[in-house]
Amino acid sequence: MTETPPARTDAPVSPESRNNQTEVFAVHGADPEVLAYAMAKYSRSALSMKESLREISSQRAEQFLNTFYFQYGHRSIADLAHVAFAVERLSLLAAIVLVDEQRWDGQERSTRYQNFRKSGWYMPDFGSDASSANRYRETIDQLFAGYHKVFEAVFASLQVQVPKPEEMKQETWERTLKARAFDVARYLLPLATNTSLGQIVNARTLETQISRLLTSPIAEVRQLGVRLQAAATGPAWNVYGDDFAALQRDIAALDPALGERAAALLTRDVKTAPTLVKYAAINEYQARTREELRQAAADLLKGEAIEAAPLVDLIDSADSLEIDLATTLLYGQCHNPYRQIRRHVAALSEARRNEIIDFGVRHRGPHDELLREFAAGQALRFDILMDIGGFRDMHRHRRCVQILQGFTAAHGYAIPEGVSEAGVQPLYEETVQSAHAAYAALAAGSAPEAADSAQYVLPLGTKNRALFKMDFAEALYISELRSAPQGHFSYRRVAWEMYRAVERKHPALAPYFRATNADELVDLLKR
Repeated sequence: MTETPPARTDAPVSPESRNNQTEVFAVHGADPEVLAYAMAKYSRSALSMKESLREISSQRAEQFLNTFYFQYGHRSIADLAHVAFAVERLSLLAAIVLVDEQRWDGQERSTRYQNFRKSGWYMPDFGSDASSANRYRETIDQLFAGYHKVFEAVFASLQVQVPKPEEMKQETWERTLKARAFDVARYLLPLATNTSLGQIVNARTLETQISRLLTSPIAEVRQLGVRLQAAATGPAWNVYGDDFAALQRDIAALDPALGERAAALLTRDVKTAPTLVKYAAINEYQARTREELRQAAADLLKGEAIEAAPLVDLIDSADSLEIDLATTLLYGQCHNPYRQIRRHVAALSEARRNEIIDFGVRHRGPHDELLREFAAGQALRFDILMDIGGFRDMHRHRRCVQILQGFTAAHGYAIPEGVSEAGVQPLYEETVQSAHAAYAALAAGSAPEAADSAQYVLPLGTKNRALFKMDFAEALYISELRSAPQGHFSYRRVAWEMYRAVERKHPALAPYFRATNADELVDLLKR
C-alpha cells in the first residue's frame, strides 16, 4: 500500500488562506482606558486591534467613553479596562469592606502565615471624648499583648506535641509549627490591625466599589474610597519609572531633540482610569435604602432577643421568592438568624411583605444596580455563624451570594483549638471578654461615629453571621476545598457541616461530595 506523503509545512500560503488564519496575540503597554476603547471598537469598526491602538489617543478614548459610557449607559465597556492597585496600611475592618465585591480579584497579607505584632493599627477619631480614646488604646494594646503571649505558648506547646521527622529540615519544621501557632493567635488580632492587599478589578467594579466605600458610615472606609478614586484618576506608579527617566536623560544629553521625543514616551504620566471613575460618588440609593430597611427590621423584630442558631444552618427551600427576598433584605440590617427573621416575614400580610421588597427599589436611580439582596432564588442557603478570622477565608468565594451582617459582640466568641493544650485558655478568654466589654462601652460613647468606631476593638475570634446562597456545584466545591486537611480548623469545620447539612436534606446527592471529615486527626506538618 502506498503511503500518502505528509503535507509540506513550508508550502507558500495563498492570500485567501492567509486571510482565513486566526491570529492571536497578547497586548502590552496600552493604557487601560485606551485598551478598553480599542476593544469596544470591534463592535463599531472593522479595524484590527493593532490598527485601532495605533490611531487611538488617550484624548479620543476619553471622548468616546464620555459619550458611550456616561451618556448612553454602555457600562460593559468598563469591563474591558482592568486596573491593578496596592492598598497598604488599612485596617482589617476596612479590608473586609473593600473586598466585599463579587467581581474582585486580589490577595491580602495573611494572618495565618505572618506575624502582625508590629503591623500597627488604626485609630478612629473620638473627638473630645478622651476617655473613649484611652479605653480604645488600652484595649488594642491588651489584644496585641495577648496575641504575642498566645503565639509563644502555642508554638512552644506544638514543639513538644509534634516531633520533627528526621527527613525534615529544622527551619521547615519550625516554620510549619509557627504557621499553626499563628492560626490560633490570630483570634486575638483586633479589627483595627493594619494589613495590606493588592487588587485587580475592571473599571465597572472599581466605580461601584468606590461609590460603595464613599457611602459607608465608617470614616476610614469613606477615606479609602476617596484615595482609591484619586489613585485611579491620578498618575499611576510605574515600576520602571526611575529607569525610564534615567534613560531619557541619557538620550537628551546626546541629542536634546531626540530627548524630547523620548520624554513623551518614557516619562509621561499614565492615568489608569481617569474617565471611567471620575463621577463615582456617594450612592444615595444604597444609603437611603439601608436606613429604611434597618428601621423595618427593628419594627418587625421589636427588640426581640437574638435566637440561638447552629454553626451552619441550611435553610429549607419551601419559601416563596417573595418571602426569601423580604427576609434577605432585612437580614443584613440586624443581627438575628435567618430563620427568626423569616418566621416574622412569613406571618406578614402579602401587602406588608411586598412593602418591604419595595423598600429595596423605591430609591433606585436610572443607573443603579439592584442591591445584592435581590440575587435570590438559589436552592441552597446557608446561614453561617463563625469567627471573623475564619469567615475571611469563606469570604473569598465569589460564585455564591454573600449577605454580611454588621460586626457585634452579641454572638460571643470562638475558642480556637490549641489554647487549652498550651495552657493559655484563661488568658485568651479574659482578653476577649475584656475587648467585648470595651466594645460595649465605646459604642455608648459621645463621638459621632461611636458605634462604628467600637467595632475596631473586636478580635477576630468574635463570632460573625453571614448568609451564603449558592447552587449545588458551589456547595460541593466549598465543602471539598475548605474541608481539606491543610486548611484552617475553623473553616474546615464549617465546610464539613455544610456537607453534613446537604447530606441530611439531599442524601442521594451526598456521594458526589469528596469532603474530608473535620473530626479526623490531622498531621500538622502537612499544610
